[in-house]
Amino acid sequence: MHDIRAIRENPEQFDKAASRRGLEPVAGIILALDKDKREIQTSLQAKLSRRNEASREIGQKKAAGEDADALLAEVAAIKEEIPALEAREAELDAQIHTHLISIPNILDDRVPDGADEAENELIRNVGEKPVFSFAPRDHVDIGEGLGQMDFATAAKLSGARFVVLQGQLARLERALAAFMLDVHTAEHGYLETLPPALVRTQTMTGTGQLPKFADDLFHTTDDRWLIPTAEVPLTNIVADSIVPREALPMRMTAFTPCFRAEAGSAGRDTRGLIRQHQFSKVELVSITTADQSEAELARMTGCAETILQRLGLAYRVLRLCSGDTGFSARQTLDIEVWLPGQDEGRGMYREISSCSNCGPFQARRMKARTRKEGEKETEFVHTLNGSALAVGRCMIAVLENGQQEDGSVLLPEVLHSYMGCDRLVPIT
Repeated sequence: MHDIRAIRENPEQFDKAASRRGLEPVAGIILALDKDKREIQTSLQAKLSRRNEASREIGQKKAAGEDADALLAEVAAIKEEIPALEAREAELDAQIHTHLISIPNILDDRVPDGADEAENELIRNVGEKPVFSFAPRDHVDIGEGLGQMDFATAAKLSGARFVVLQGQLARLERALAAFMLDVHTAEHGYLETLPPALVRTQTMTGTGQLPKFADDLFHTTDDRWLIPTAEVPLTNIVADSIVPREALPMRMTAFTPCFRAEAGSAGRDTRGLIRQHQFSKVELVSITTADQSEAELARMTGCAETILQRLGLAYRVLRLCSGDTGFSARQTLDIEVWLPGQDEGRGMYREISSCSNCGPFQARRMKARTRKEGEKETEFVHTLNGSALAVGRCMIAVLENGQQEDGSVLLPEVLHSYMGCDRLVPIT
C-alpha cells in the first residue's frame, strides 16, 4: 500500500514510477479525492466547533434568562448537516483506500524494464547440467514408471491438478522438506514456525493477495481463505504491532501446504506437478529495517541457493523485469532449476524459488512498525519472502536429474539419511 503523503509531495514521480508497471496516471485522481476529503473535514471541524460554541452560548443565555431560540435552531440545523458530511467523508476515504490498496508496489531502480519473463536479467548460472546416454524423460513418466505417482486416482478424488504420491515418493516429499528445514534453522538462523493454513480476509489483504488476486484463491463459506503460501501468515505475525528494533531482523521458516485456484493460468502446465492446486513449500520470511532489507534479499537468495547446491542441481538466478515482478514486490530474484526432462527431453530452466523484497509496502497495509528502545518515533518495517524451496518442483528436479535408464532414480547424497536409501526403485 502506498503513502498518500508521498503522492501529495511528488505526484509526477509517483505516476512515472507506476508507468513502469504499465499503469495509467492515477495520482491526479487520488489527489482530487484527497482534496475533496480534506475540504469536507475542514467543513466538518468548523461545524462541530460552531456547534460546541453555540451550545455554550445557549447555556449562558438561559442562565441570564435571555431568549436562546435562534441558537437552538442553529444547533439543530448543524446536527442535521453533520451526518451527511461524515458519510461523504467516509465515502471519499473508502475511494482513496481502494485506489491505494489496488496499486502495485513501486519498483526498485535496479529492476530492468520489460514486458514479460523474456526480458528478465540473468545474474548468474551455477552448476553443471547432467549429460545422459539416453533420451531423458519427464517426471510424470518417471514417477508413473516407479508406480508411485498417480494423477488418475487424484483426479477421481479431487479433479484435475492434484496428485497421489505413495511409497518412496511420498517419503521423498517429507525428506526434502525436513532437509530444507534443518539447513535453514540450524545453519541460516530461521525460526521454524507452523502457522494456520486458513486465514482471515484481513490477513490476505495485509500481504497483497486481496483484493487483486481473489480469483486465484480458495475461499471458504465462513470467510476464511486457504493460504497460497506461508508468506501470508508468517508476515502477518507482526501485523498491528510495533516490533522493537533490537529484535530485528526476524527470520522465520515454515513447511506448509499451499493452495491456488490458478484461475489465471488456464491451459498452462497442465501436465504433472508443475502447477497444482495443492502443493507443499518451505517458505522463508524476514522482517527487517529499511537499511537492512537489500542485504537481507541477497542473504535470503543465498539461503535458497544452498539447498540446490547441496542437492547437486544446476540452476540460474535472474532479476525479474518490470512486467514480471509480482504485485507486492519492489524487486524479485528468481531461481530457476534445470529440468532435463521438460520440453520433450530437450530440457529447460523452471522457477523453483522467488525471493522478494517488498520494502514497507506490506507493512503499511498491515500497520507493522518498529522503533528503537527509548524513542517515540516509529517507522514501517520492511518485509521479505522467498521459497526455499517449492517441494514439488524440487522433487521434479531430483527425479529428472537423477533418472537412470533402467527406470530407477539416484538420490543426492544429502538425502540418503532422510530416505534410508540411495535410489528410488519401482514398486514390485
